[in-house]
Amino acid sequence: MPNSFRYVNHLWDDAQAATLDPVGRLVYRSNLLGSDQRITNTGGGNTSSKTAEKDPLSGETVEVLWVKGSGGDLRTSTRENFSSLYQQKLLNLQKLYAARGDKGLKSHAEDDMVGMYTHATFNLNPRASSIDTPLHAFLPGRHVDHMHPNAIIAIAASARCEELTREIFGGEMAYVPWMRPGFELGLAMQGIARKNPKVRAIMMGQHGFISWSDDDKQCYTATLEFIEKASAFIEAKYAAKGGDAAAFGGQKYATLDEAPRRATFAAILPWLRGQVSRQKRFVGTVQDDAKILRFVNSHEAARLAELGTSCPDHFLRTKIKPLYVDWNPQAEDLSALKAKLSRGLDKYRADYAAYYQACKHPDSPAMRDPNPTVVLIPGLGMIAWGKDKSESRVTAEFYNCAVEVMRGAEAIDRYVSLPQQEAFDIEYWLLEEAKLKRMPAEKELARQVVVVVGAGSGIGRETAHRLVKDGAHVVCVDLNEAAAQATAKEITDKLGLGIGVAGTGLSSCGPALGLAANITDRTSIRRMLDDVAIAYGGFDSICVTAGIFVPSDTTGHIPDDKWALTFSINVTGSYLVADEAAKTWRDQGLRGNLVLTTSANAVVSKKGSLAYDTSKAAASHLVRELAVELAPLVRVNGVAPATVVQGSAMFPRERVIGSLAKYGIDYRDDEPTESLVSKLAQFYADRTLTKAPITPADQAEAYFLLVSSRLCKTTGQTLTVDGGLHEAFLR
Repeated sequence: MPNSFRYVNHLWDDAQAATLDPVGRLVYRSNLLGSDQRITNTGGGNTSSKTAEKDPLSGETVEVLWVKGSGGDLRTSTRENFSSLYQQKLLNLQKLYAARGDKGLKSHAEDDMVGMYTHATFNLNPRASSIDTPLHAFLPGRHVDHMHPNAIIAIAASARCEELTREIFGGEMAYVPWMRPGFELGLAMQGIARKNPKVRAIMMGQHGFISWSDDDKQCYTATLEFIEKASAFIEAKYAAKGGDAAAFGGQKYATLDEAPRRATFAAILPWLRGQVSRQKRFVGTVQDDAKILRFVNSHEAARLAELGTSCPDHFLRTKIKPLYVDWNPQAEDLSALKAKLSRGLDKYRADYAAYYQACKHPDSPAMRDPNPTVVLIPGLGMIAWGKDKSESRVTAEFYNCAVEVMRGAEAIDRYVSLPQQEAFDIEYWLLEEAKLKRMPAEKELARQVVVVVGAGSGIGRETAHRLVKDGAHVVCVDLNEAAAQATAKEITDKLGLGIGVAGTGLSSCGPALGLAANITDRTSIRRMLDDVAIAYGGFDSICVTAGIFVPSDTTGHIPDDKWALTFSINVTGSYLVADEAAKTWRDQGLRGNLVLTTSANAVVSKKGSLAYDTSKAAASHLVRELAVELAPLVRVNGVAPATVVQGSAMFPRERVIGSLAKYGIDYRDDEPTESLVSKLAQFYADRTLTKAPITPADQAEAYFLLVSSRLCKTTGQTLTVDGGLHEAFLR
């Protein structure tokens, strides 16, 4: 069986399935189907099984529908993602629906039925039921798959959908015209199945398809067979029309080479992020692979983009249509691109407002953000936007699906999009609005991108972990690239990459990314900031925690090169980061934060740390100067730690031993490093008012406060975290 498929993979393993109970087999089938984007998109599709269960109250055997609940993704779904409902109670709802229709309440009954599903819940299952529940309950098969394959949707979104369905599938697949998912659609499908007992699937106009069987493996296999047949038909027609060379009317523009393409993205993305983030900040994902470039460079891209998407799953992410910018990469420069983007954004917002006004109902929710979530640029590719990296990746994925649908539909017929009113009724569906309102509140640093310089160890590493805890995307930067990537990996191992297709290169990042940079080298800093722009679209805040301590020798002397290195890293490096970041902040036009690391030593004079102490005094004044220079767009503040020994790269074992000897603290040469660090940390703590060792976590909390909005009127200040070192009290 597996060898008969070319366009999908048959992955069913009888041995594995045999070890599972009925619900476990449903989860297994769902995971297999969801793992292949040719079968369904992230978060899309539903699967179900009707099983015999023991009623927890009566002890009687009852039929229960297990169906993927609201939200979730088939690829990663577990048993907890499936709702369970009494099948007979769902069928009984048909009488209630009909009665309300007889009273002229049918328009309200559709949405009311969703609330009724809770009354059919089996065994107090808390998973909310999907609006697609009736589709599964009312069809005759014990196992049902509702998928959104690009190949099937290409047929569903073609002008001759009904005719093509008969031509490709014969009598095995019926057809139902576009209907909003819900109770009425479930009843229509039930009627089709009863009238045509040989039908095993139904093509859903503009939407996808649904198939069923009384055997779960047969259901899975049939789903693949329908997709395979559709794919083969499309690819044969596509090849006959000239294949890739003729796709979308053939190539109109050429792709920029990789280096100038990267440079253009780096230059345009922060500015564009600022433009689309007028209401709420967005995080971006860039895609410039061959398939998306084939589309954006084509003659028909402008026409097809304007039509918008067809499948509801697609436009809920990508909006009613993308913004296509007709820019000639070979003949026009960056300023021309910015001008065209600016005009295009103005028109897009006006078009969206007109769409809302033309389609709204008296009880429609208020108009949502009118900015595009997908931007298409010839020669460059696609930029997708979302509230976080995960959502922007899913947005990119969905528009890729839309492009493949258009490719298939144009190969076999003519692509047609969903009528605007139908699209609006899905986008502004009151049930969808209620679902959005049930979402948990966004975290404090949600939608923010924070660059942490020095994140490979110590305070920087701890700060990176602290910021992601409150929703920030964190770019971990260090001179040691491996250390930066290790911190980023710690974060992504804990939080995951999120949903959606990760892509390649910088676009594959999730909530954290590890990059290398030398803050004494302006070119290195610029390259790093450009990488951040390509990865996330821009950045909001920068925390510089990198620093160096070079002690004087036994005579109190410090070599000239060590003096210069100390100032280069502790002072000039922070200035260079700020100076390069300022260019991006100004382009982006969004308020940001810069937090530098000074030290309690900046105001305490003592022997043995001449270069370090004076460099930190200079860094403290740099905070004040930069606060003036970067106002009002960027707030600049400092964090002044006292001696942080634990986890600090500035306190290797040799320095710890040297300090213990200097202060006459007993130790053994073979004593574990952890014990030595603890002794030295407590010695420093005993010199403070709080008598408690200063940790990297203590410092991280200060960085969090300064990049958050909690101190949004504070700039040019230094927050001291030294445990109460009274020698550092300013006078």
